[in-house]
Amino acid sequence: MPEVKIVAETGRRTGTRSSGRLRGDGRIPAVIYGHGIDPISIAVDARELRQALSTDAGLNALLSLDVDGTSHLTMARVLQRHPVRHTVMHVDFQIVRRDEVMSVEVQISLVGDADLVSRENGVVDQQLHSLTVKATPDRIPHGIEVDISALEVGSTIRVADIILPAGVETEVDPEAPVVVGQPPQAAAEAEAMDAEVEAVAAEQSEAASEGAEAAAAEEGGGSDSGAADSGGSDEA
Repeated sequence: MPEVKIVAETGRRTGTRSSGRLRGDGRIPAVIYGHGIDPISIAVDARELRQALSTDAGLNALLSLDVDGTSHLTMARVLQRHPVRHTVMHVDFQIVRRDEVMSVEVQISLVGDADLVSRENGVVDQQLHSLTVKATPDRIPHGIEVDISALEVGSTIRVADIILPAGVETEVDPEAPVVVGQPPQAAAEAEAMDAEVEAVAAEQSEAASEGAEAAAAEEGGGSDSGAADSGGSDEA
């Protein structure tokens, strides 16, 4: 997997107000750490970061981070996002080695048509959307495809049925269901549950939006504290 090059700026000031100004200038506050180096507060160009993480590798892309002329092989391990706009607020870059085994989440996508399920008015119920795998950075798959063309109502595709690429392993329970062919009654119940979950998510999103706006008003519009969805702080 070839790495994407990004130039990092050092010497940035930390704190919510300084971070807000950086984002206003199109830069993202970040920190780089790992393999014995002290954490370094940096900033990266928002557009470059977005392009780097928009390849087929997604968040598992290898990034060559240029820090004051020194190149570090890294991965974006933690992205903090705005709870409403979902824009990136802060990034943790972890230094990695090409020969070390990493534990990462890889997205699962379904391929093929489940005609046997459709004929009985059933539903294809994907219960596992990502799989935790272990591999060296150059062997991390961009995604995992699961063929559902032979799926029937009442049948299940499990983790043990997934054929992983060479050098890739998983410690997830092999009996864990990935996709289930559900009968019509179960399909109706699943749709009702999905609608309920979406309603709750909408209420939480609205509450988060109101909270963010209230916090911004309290800070006089100059701070975005509390805007990140995890941690909220850009300290190393």
